[in-house]
Amino acid sequence: MGTTFRSLGVPNYRLFTIGQLVKLLGVWMMFTAQDWLVLELSDNSPGALGVVTALQFVPVMVLTLWSGRLADRYDKRKLLIAANAAFAFFAIVFAILVASGVVELWHVFVSALFLGIANAVETPVRQSFVSELVELHLLPNALALSAATFNVARIAGPALAGVLLALLSTPGVFLISTVLAIAPVFTYLRMRPADLYRTERKRGGDTRVIDGLRYVGKRHDLMLPIGMMFVIGMIGFNFPVTLAALAKIEFNAGASTFGLLTTALAIGSLGGALAGSRRSARPSAYLIIGAALLFGVFEIAVGFAPNFVTAALLLVPTGFFSIYLAQGCNHRVQMGVDPEYRGRVMALYVLVFLGTTPIGASLSGWWGEHFGVPSSIWAAGMVSFAAAVGALIWELRSSGDRLSLRMGRRPRLTVISPPTEPTDLPPTEPTDLPQPRPADSQSRPGESKSRPAERVGERSGVKV
Repeated sequence: MGTTFRSLGVPNYRLFTIGQLVKLLGVWMMFTAQDWLVLELSDNSPGALGVVTALQFVPVMVLTLWSGRLADRYDKRKLLIAANAAFAFFAIVFAILVASGVVELWHVFVSALFLGIANAVETPVRQSFVSELVELHLLPNALALSAATFNVARIAGPALAGVLLALLSTPGVFLISTVLAIAPVFTYLRMRPADLYRTERKRGGDTRVIDGLRYVGKRHDLMLPIGMMFVIGMIGFNFPVTLAALAKIEFNAGASTFGLLTTALAIGSLGGALAGSRRSARPSAYLIIGAALLFGVFEIAVGFAPNFVTAALLLVPTGFFSIYLAQGCNHRVQMGVDPEYRGRVMALYVLVFLGTTPIGASLSGWWGEHFGVPSSIWAAGMVSFAAAVGALIWELRSSGDRLSLRMGRRPRLTVISPPTEPTDLPPTEPTDLPQPRPADSQSRPGESKSRPAERVGERSGVKV
C-alpha cells in the first residue's frame, strides 16, 4: 500500500488529487444526470445522446493543440485555475436552468458545448502538469493514481447520482454536482509554486504547434500508442452513449439501475488503474498492444450479453483493460518525450483520445438508432481488436522482432528480438535516458526545480 500511494506524500500532488477527486465526483454525477435528462427530453433518442457527447468533445478537436502550446509557454498552474473557474461558471448557469424547470434540449446542447470548451483547455494542461508535481521516478505512480482518482469518481459519481435522482430528482443532482466542481480552483491556489519541478522555458523562441507534430512524426515509439488510441478512443470508448441507451432501451432499466452499468465499468477501470500504479519504468509496446487485444475481446462480449446482469459482469474486465490500455499508452508517451515538447505532445494525445469522440459518439448513436444498441457495442469491439492487431504487425515489422508460441501444458507466447551486432566500442550509457533526482534534493525558496531531459530512444542501446 505504501508503494501504491507513495506520490501522495508530495504536498502539491496531494492537493492536486483532492481537488480532482471532489471535482470529478461532481462531474460524473452531472454527466449521469445529463444523460438521463437528454433521454427524457428527446423521447429516448440514442441520437440525441450522441449529439450531446459530440458537442462536449468538438472543442477538444478544435482547441486542444492550441492548449498544448499554451501549456509549453505559460504557467500551467495559472492556466488550470482559469480553466476550472470557467467550467464551474458554465455548470452553475446550467444548474440554474435545470432547477428553475425551464430547461429544454437545446439548453443541454449549448451547455455541453461550453463545458467542452473549458475541458479542451484544461485537459492537456492538467495531463502535462502532473510531471511538475513529482520527481521523475514518481511520475508513473503519480499518473496511475490520477487514473485511479478518475475511476474512483466514476464509480462513486454515477452510483451517487442514481440514488439522488430517485431522492432529490434531476435539479438536486445538478445543484450538488455544481458545488463540487469548484474544488480544484481552491486546491490549485493553495499549492506552493516553489515546490514544483519545472523545466526552464526557452526565451526568445516561438512555441509552435507544428514543431510538436513534427517531433512526434519522427518518433515511432510515440506514433504507435498515439495511432492506436486514435482508433480505439474514437470507436471503442463510447460508453457514455452506449451504456445509457443499453440500460434504458435494451434492458428497460430505471435511472438507479443505469448507474450500476457505469459503476461496473468503473470498478474494473479502478482495478486497471491500481494494477499500473506499481509501474516504475516505461511500459513496452507489446504490453499496451496486449491490453488493447483483450479490451476488444471483452467489448465484443458485452455487445452480445443476453441480459442486464451478464452485461454488468462483463463490463468489469472491459473496464479493467480499457484503463490499463489508456494508462499504459499515457505512460509510454509521457515517459518518452522531451520536457520542452510535453505540453504539445500530450495535447496531441488528448486530441486523438478524446477529440475524436464527436465522430465516434455520433456514429455510435446513429448506428444504435438504426441497427440496435448491442450491435453498436460489439462492432466497436471488433474495430478495437483489429486496431490492436494492426499495431502488433506494425511493431513487429518496425523492430524486427518475431512471435514464438510454445505449446504444451502451459502454452506461452514470447517476443524474440533480433540479435544485436557486436561492436568493439566499450559500452556506454545513453545520455538521453531519464536521470532521477535524489529523493532528498531541495530547491532554495523562490527557485523552481528542474528535471533533465526525459527522452527515451527506442533504439539508443537500451531495449524498452
